[in-house]
Amino acid sequence: MTDDAKVIKLLREWTPFEYDKKLLVEEQKKSGKLMMKGILQKADVLNQNGRIYPRAILEQEVENYQKFIRENRALGQLDHPESSVVELQHVSHIIREAKMDSSGVVWGSLEVLDTPGGRILKSLVEAGVTIGISSRGVGSTKNEGGRAIVQDDFQLICWDVVSEPSTPSAFIMKEGRVLSTGELTRLNEERFTRDVRIDRILNDVIRWRR
Repeated sequence: MTDDAKVIKLLREWTPFEYDKKLLVEEQKKSGKLMMKGILQKADVLNQNGRIYPRAILEQEVENYQKFIRENRALGQLDHPESSVVELQHVSHIIREAKMDSSGVVWGSLEVLDTPGGRILKSLVEAGVTIGISSRGVGSTKNEGGRAIVQDDFQLICWDVVSEPSTPSAFIMKEGRVLSTGELTRLNEERFTRDVRIDRILNDVIRWRR
């Protein structure tokens, strides 16, 4: 297999979730909901796994992700699973908004749900525990100058809430697990269904015509 061969992997990225604590308290008093607003991800930045998500690719996926947000399907889990799909029994939150600004920063808001995982997350937040936000997606990477550049076949699955590593070396995770044919089939059946693929094609056409 050559270096240029595309191998679809499960790609995960960690970043500290720097959310607005004042807005969190205000929203909880106003609606009773635990809403967290902050930075979800950054484009064109070398992450702890040695990967870079080019802005055009991440922007494309944020735009495609709007369909899941509109349909109340933008779910995430507490801690990263080994699976490439979102397991409902482990869901802790739902993304309500995700937008990229002019600098390539993805800002978003998530609502903590009243699920077992959500209640654990709520307790952690109320105790002031530092947490991270981590994207989970599938795609290939290309090595350029010792850096793994995420390619345009990347598909965002979700943003999970994860714990903060206690030491710098703990940030380093295995580059990405190669997905089996069965996992890719299940992912297409459960996540990237026909209507999702059509929506992605339409978004590509709109971007091409701009």
